[in-house]
Amino acid sequence: MRDLSYPVDIVPEATGGFYAKFPDVPGALTGGKDVAETRLEAQDALGVALAEYMRRQIDIPLPSKAKRGQHIISVPLYLAPKIALYAAMRDSKMTNVKLAKRLGVRETVVRRLLNPDHDSKPSKVQAALEALGKSITVSVRDAA
Repeated sequence: MRDLSYPVDIVPEATGGFYAKFPDVPGALTGGKDVAETRLEAQDALGVALAEYMRRQIDIPLPSKAKRGQHIISVPLYLAPKIALYAAMRDSKMTNVKLAKRLGVRETVVRRLLNPDHDSKPSKVQAALEALGKSITVSVRDAA
């Protein structure tokens, strides 16, 4: 199971406002005028950074356990299934071509499923995950 919620440090800046830094995702940096805005911006920064990992074909880092004082930020909902598919394919060393054959589709379909900018149907991503022996679940937590 892969949790797609990452700890983030939200720190006050000397000049006012706050900045956010993800220890597990270098490059996911942002800020805001208050903690609430910084949390929103942090989720966007996390999504942008992880989408770039996918584009560059870099392993998605696993989130560490949150430490005292850290906030937890989830990957944006539109991107989480694609990241799950990307990670499952890398873990099983599955190529786009092999997965396309399993699904009975062209390789370009799999490429679109992995494209963070393509608006893929959730049922298609779910079918691809199932072809890899994975399922996706959704959980709801109390907001922090």
